[in-house]
Amino acid sequence: MKYHLSPLGDQAIVIELGSDLTMEIHRKVKALTSFFEHCQPEWLLDYTPAFTSVTLFYDSFFINKNYGAQMLPYQFVSSFLQTNLLNLLKEVTHEHRLIEIPVCYGGELGPDLSFVSNYNNLTTEEVIHIHATGDYIVYMIGFAPGFPYLGGMSEHISTPRKATPRLTIPPRSVGIGGKQTGIYPIETPGGWQIIGQTPLELFRPNENPPTLLRAGDYIRFIPISYEEFLSWEG
Repeated sequence: MKYHLSPLGDQAIVIELGSDLTMEIHRKVKALTSFFEHCQPEWLLDYTPAFTSVTLFYDSFFINKNYGAQMLPYQFVSSFLQTNLLNLLKEVTHEHRLIEIPVCYGGELGPDLSFVSNYNNLTTEEVIHIHATGDYIVYMIGFAPGFPYLGGMSEHISTPRKATPRLTIPPRSVGIGGKQTGIYPIETPGGWQIIGQTPLELFRPNENPPTLLRAGDYIRFIPISYEEFLSWEG
């Protein structure tokens, strides 16, 4: 199995597992994050999964104190990974959660739905049907707290981002940017085409964990009416 290790400053190391966004690479990323979540070494401070890599942040002072006579911190972590990485990647699991996300499409909650439909020579109903029929996978969480980067959107509704991003996008807005779709968990600037909004809170800072979604989840969008949206919010 091919992988590449590279330093990130003096207290982090990046494990590159590939260059293409595939399910195989995603499962390997999940295998590593699952291991470090449940079996965290004393020298590990934190870890950050991405599309095709995992970054480990380690405690250089702890390593120097306990293993400094043997090797430098980066060498120590590299040696640990080279010894254990192949076994860790065998812990790939196909288990996943399926999360249903209700979405009210169009109107004031989805001001760009008509643009997406016109760009792709579709009706707004066809865009909604295509968007809501696929199962999406959460490859990673990033950009904003709880923001899911989803794979699996049909190219039939792929639409370029806005030439001029909005200064403010309401929280829980569902958008399309190029070949991807996602949900803005908090109010933030952004350039994606907004096609609807969900009443679900994706970022819940007072709960543990604070994000509704996590990498590896499968997402299914469920169309709801505006009345259902208001009722759900209430």
